[in-house]
Amino acid sequence: MTYRYKVAVVFLLGFFIDCINIFMSAVALPSIAEHLQVSSASVAWVANAYILGLTLVIPISTWLAGRFGHRQIIAASMLLFSLAGLLCGRADYFASLVFWRLVQGMAGGLLIPLGQALTFNLFQGPQRARISTLVMAVALLAPALSPTLGGAIVDHSSWRWVFFASLPLSLLTAVLAWCWIGNQDQPPPARPDVRGLLLVSAALAGLLLGMSLYGSGYPAYQALACLAGGLLSAVGYGLHCRRCPQPIVDLHLLRNVRLGLSVGIYHAIPGIFTGVNLLSLFFLQDNLHLSAQQSGMFMLLYAAGALLAMLACGRFYNRLGAARLFAIALVLHSAGIATLCWVDASRDLPLLIGAYLLMGLGGGAGANTAQTTALLDFSGSDTHQASVIWNINRQMAFSLGAAWLLMLYNLLLGHLPATSAFHLSLLLAALAGLLLLPFLGKLNPQKKVLHAPVDR
Repeated sequence: MTYRYKVAVVFLLGFFIDCINIFMSAVALPSIAEHLQVSSASVAWVANAYILGLTLVIPISTWLAGRFGHRQIIAASMLLFSLAGLLCGRADYFASLVFWRLVQGMAGGLLIPLGQALTFNLFQGPQRARISTLVMAVALLAPALSPTLGGAIVDHSSWRWVFFASLPLSLLTAVLAWCWIGNQDQPPPARPDVRGLLLVSAALAGLLLGMSLYGSGYPAYQALACLAGGLLSAVGYGLHCRRCPQPIVDLHLLRNVRLGLSVGIYHAIPGIFTGVNLLSLFFLQDNLHLSAQQSGMFMLLYAAGALLAMLACGRFYNRLGAARLFAIALVLHSAGIATLCWVDASRDLPLLIGAYLLMGLGGGAGANTAQTTALLDFSGSDTHQASVIWNINRQMAFSLGAAWLLMLYNLLLGHLPATSAFHLSLLLAALAGLLLLPFLGKLNPQKKVLHAPVDR
């Protein structure tokens, strides 16, 4: 095996582990909530903490690799990932589980951007399409299989084994990274924007914590204080970004219409779907009394729809254009969410099948088109900065989508029966997913591209 394929194997293994840790743990959340005696809004922090950890380290991963070496950082990240996963599975208290999920997310967040950069630098021109196909396979395979596998583990063993299951793969990745990846000679990296990183972290953590607390039985002043702190930190970072010559996240690039709309699309489709899927898992298991494995199998339908949409977008992107594909994706995705509003009993299986297929078609088309469109107008150092924004936003969309939809559901639950609160939450989510439709006319005709990269 050549060196570049060895690097690609390490990256794809790490990427696969990251995907299954997001999707496989989600199906175990109802069992975790019951065992550790926490609410559905609070247990979402098992997922939020992992994604928050990923987000926090993405901006400094390149600096750490330049300071200590790619091989050392990637191998150490997988060892730390394994240790954190072991301690997640052994946690007896909810606070310790959330803490170790945060650590696990930070460890995974070191490997993904570094492995991606190393791999794509080694595959140039038409060869990049080949590696993109492998990434597409992982991006579809992991979300499709991991909920079903996680459900089977929960039904036949314990939620703890959901965290133990990835240990052999993460340890193997650490060994392969140490044996196969070579360090590259490069000048010492510039000092990272530490103040900016702290402000971005405080903003995201404050907003997520505030939405998780609001409507979940906690005093309103605690939630409002967290929300206010998050908003103040966001404003503070905006002011800091204007003065800093090299901000950790260059917000000025969001003035680019393609990048800005692609960022919004990711919140409107994959972000909202994260919340819808999490809410549906609770509804299917607690209200319709489906098993964890049965509820997790609907992601197979989502993946099938996403695969069809991604293949179609790769073929018709240049012919139809980003604006039309975005519009189709938004409508299909919201139609799938709205279909779930008619589900109120286990006999409504055809509606569930249709809903997840529609959401998969919309999700695959939206994420794929957004990934293709976001960086079209950038070159040189601006490409790196835009890539940082894109990767941070991708993780934020998952966390914020789950947090605000669970907050909405818990608020409605105080005034409506559980089924009515579930249906109204989904209807509002479907409407929210259409808010960007009027802005798609701002997109100019896109540049020609060889193929449409795939995002998870």
